[in-house]
Amino acid sequence: MKSSYISLAFIAAALYVCRGYTLRSSVSWVVSNDVVEAEDADLSEEVAPLLVDSTGLWKKQAVAPGEMVKSKVDTVVQQSSRLFSYPVEKATISSSSSSSPPSPPPPPHQETARTARYIAHNSDWGVLSTISTQERIKGIPFGNIFSVSDGPLDNSTGIIYFYMTPMDNSVSDLKINPYASLTFSEAEGDFCRQMMYDPEDPRCARLTLTGKLMDVPPEDLLFAQEAMFSRHPVMAKWPIGHKWFFMRLELIQVWLQDWIGGISLIPLEEYFKATPF
Repeated sequence: MKSSYISLAFIAAALYVCRGYTLRSSVSWVVSNDVVEAEDADLSEEVAPLLVDSTGLWKKQAVAPGEMVKSKVDTVVQQSSRLFSYPVEKATISSSSSSSPPSPPPPPHQETARTARYIAHNSDWGVLSTISTQERIKGIPFGNIFSVSDGPLDNSTGIIYFYMTPMDNSVSDLKINPYASLTFSEAEGDFCRQMMYDPEDPRCARLTLTGKLMDVPPEDLLFAQEAMFSRHPVMAKWPIGHKWFFMRLELIQVWLQDWIGGISLIPLEEYFKATPF
């Protein structure tokens, strides 16, 4: 009888310790009611100190300096709750309730040049692939996410602009080899979800722009700033100590797959002549 009480007490203690966890794909995440709202976030160095990690990318501190912690276990719980907790009701809000206007429907797939311009203009980010200079993967392609813009929402140019820091590994790669490929997927928007297309489905269009990354010339700097900051306003608050600068992609090839049956290599003249609207 005594052993039964001990077993029950052990189970109760275990359940008490685990009460704050929920199973997510075989990984336990700490659940917390503390949520940092996007509109309350401030990326200025005075309010949110920035750390530089071994890869050269910057990130926000998980725990504010001077915050009281009782134990190592409490520290892990507090840090995890800040990183992974979210209210269920906010996670299920549909894109239609967003303040951003919905993307216009894509052009007919037969209009390949226009489809390419549509994707380039309506994509806020893409994967930039460079030839790595990192010691362990030197000479191997390395993909990295970048926010991009081909102009303000009402002024598409087809030229992709970037806002970069020398601290980024990809920028180190570009100093040695300035040629790169930038890949977009129509899955970034709502169209593929609405049509129930998998991102690898050929009908969910994908676009790869290959060319040479160049510094934006002085006469185009104001437009590059308008192009990037109008689409990514938070960039204007990024710390100047990271020596941000603008680059653009000088195109060599436009590669598109937007339907079953093969890919399209779109002549640059047709690409720039087309409009995404």
